[in-house]
Amino acid sequence: MNEQQAAETLARWEADERAVRARLHGETGWARPEQVIGKPGMALFDAIFSGQLPAPPIGETLDFLPVDIRPGRAVFQGRPLERHYNPMGTVHGGWFCTLLDSAVGCAVHSSLPAGKAYTTLELKVNIVRALTKKVPLVRAEGVAIHVGGQVATAEGRLTGPDGKLYAHATTTCLVFDFPSKQ
Repeated sequence: MNEQQAAETLARWEADERAVRARLHGETGWARPEQVIGKPGMALFDAIFSGQLPAPPIGETLDFLPVDIRPGRAVFQGRPLERHYNPMGTVHGGWFCTLLDSAVGCAVHSSLPAGKAYTTLELKVNIVRALTKKVPLVRAEGVAIHVGGQVATAEGRLTGPDGKLYAHATTTCLVFDFPSKQ
């Protein structure tokens, strides 16, 4: 990818972020059980994107947000900042892991039918390139591979606007029945 294409991608990503922030509720928090009981996984994300539910606080804490979620696919975008640095002056591995865990987990969650929930059982992250604030934005894209009655798997990639790969991940999730009543 050449510099012009990278600049165009960055401009598109920044526009996507502005559009998402304009739709979000503005507050952070989490859904109460009665707001999600009996609804498929995508209903939670539709409610967050429409501003009916608040965005999870982890995004504010670590400077990332969901930019696109559809059944089996989730894209999160983050800003690597100095406050995310480790003692060696690069972004801490935990930031990579949290961003990728969000993408792969939400790819699974978006595929779940009503009455089902999930939790991460295993997350494997390979960091292949250091990240600093010189990269203004990165995207983590998660894709569900298998979503069954008890186990789900997904994979994800963390890339910059120039197409460079910074990390990739796989996850195994436990799928379980979500209580039908509080």
